[in-house]
Amino acid sequence: MDAGSAFVRRGSMRKLLPSVPDPEQQLAMSSQLIDSRTSSPKGAHCYGPFFLEYALLAEYNLLQKQRVPGVYVMPAAKTPLVWFGVLFIRQGYYQEGVFRFSVIIPELFPDGDCPRVVMEQPVFHPLVHPETGEVDVRRGFQKWKRNSHHIWHVLLYLRKAFYKIETVQPSNPEAAVLYEKARDMFAQRATDCVRRSRERLTEPPPSDDPHSIVFSQYKPEVHGPVRQAMLNPKREEAPSGPSSAGYSWVQPGSLDIFSKPESL
Repeated sequence: MDAGSAFVRRGSMRKLLPSVPDPEQQLAMSSQLIDSRTSSPKGAHCYGPFFLEYALLAEYNLLQKQRVPGVYVMPAAKTPLVWFGVLFIRQGYYQEGVFRFSVIIPELFPDGDCPRVVMEQPVFHPLVHPETGEVDVRRGFQKWKRNSHHIWHVLLYLRKAFYKIETVQPSNPEAAVLYEKARDMFAQRATDCVRRSRERLTEPPPSDDPHSIVFSQYKPEVHGPVRQAMLNPKREEAPSGPSSAGYSWVQPGSLDIFSKPESL
């Protein structure tokens, strides 16, 4: 037998890496991993934190896909169970308000109770507790369901609460009464709340986590070029050579091919 015959290719040996699953597939996989915490053999419980982190990563990827308007979040660096967020209000009683908040996720997530939302600064709102700053988002999820409810739903409900005011069983009765019986006074209190939120925007956050959302004062030498680039996006320059789309033999205004005369 020829020595070279041993190295003749017999079929394709190429291996393809699996594609990155989309957010829905990631959530399905994380659900299977979470279920395995109770069905796996003894000792598998030590992988529980990894299963939880994978589930939260899938939730974050799904949130990025949804793109909830005016809401931005960042998972904490020290724990996956806390996400830092900021809410921008663009119309209504709280127009131009910028409110920082934290999402506190239960340890048994995605099982257990609904994640909590706590405002970092006092907010005069019927659903925001005046002392703890917690927003009553649980009213939108009477029973948290793993396969039906996600963290982006909680953030969407938080955003909606500042545009459509609810006063039934309020966390702040004073705000609810003013909204129902003295709308002008409520509007003034909401405006004052917005003003304070903007005045305290550059204050250090209460957490020392490196992923805390921080705002800095406007510096022309730092933010000016970025602002200018956003206002005047760079236009793509036309290629100097022949168009990559090829040549055309159709006279403008005509549908007949080869209607354009050749040029010497």
